[in-house]
Amino acid sequence: MNSRLIFSFFFSFMFLIAFAQKEQDSLKTKWKYEPNFMVGFDVLNAGIGIFSDRKLFQGFVSSRISKNIHAVADVGFEKNIYQKNGYDATVDGPFLKLGAFYMLANDKENPLNGFYAGGKLAGSFYNQEYKAVPVRGYGGSETSVAFPASSQSSYWIEATVGGRVQLFDSPFYIDVTAQPRYLLFSTTQDDIKPMIVPGFGKSSAKFNVGFSWNIAYSF
Repeated sequence: MNSRLIFSFFFSFMFLIAFAQKEQDSLKTKWKYEPNFMVGFDVLNAGIGIFSDRKLFQGFVSSRISKNIHAVADVGFEKNIYQKNGYDATVDGPFLKLGAFYMLANDKENPLNGFYAGGKLAGSFYNQEYKAVPVRGYGGSETSVAFPASSQSSYWIEATVGGRVQLFDSPFYIDVTAQPRYLLFSTTQDDIKPMIVPGFGKSSAKFNVGFSWNIAYSF
């Protein structure tokens, strides 16, 4: 009796292993990565730059690497001016963001349509110049000091929450995102923290939120 039970259990166990392996191989075949890319350009911030001191040009490249996971890279350039509370600063430079997002809900007919959430690591390498930094002068009077241009860098993390929808039957998409950001580290010039970081925005506070409205093309 015991031998029969052991025999039955052994072959049942082997059957389950073989079935699981078959299912795993099937999934691997089903979700095998094939080269695919989507590129987009942020028209919202580029348009706003016509009427403001902040000139921001950014775009992204993403690729679907599994059923619901997409890798994404953002690259851009920002030039801005900060004039507030006695500060007069200018910055300009490129930035890069790398990360991934997960499709929370998508269209069965088109897996690129839907809502998603994810995260990115980001960094910016920029030039800054302080034309005026407020300091206390003799007798408590307020004055300002200028500093020469210097090269600095900043790093932050950001979450991404957004959605995309296909424009009719074309390869074009509208992609809209919100990006809560937290500044991790910045180099400083004479212990003066940066007022603006390209790609991050005003950095007088460590927390910031950005928005983008992209026209994207899938191929």
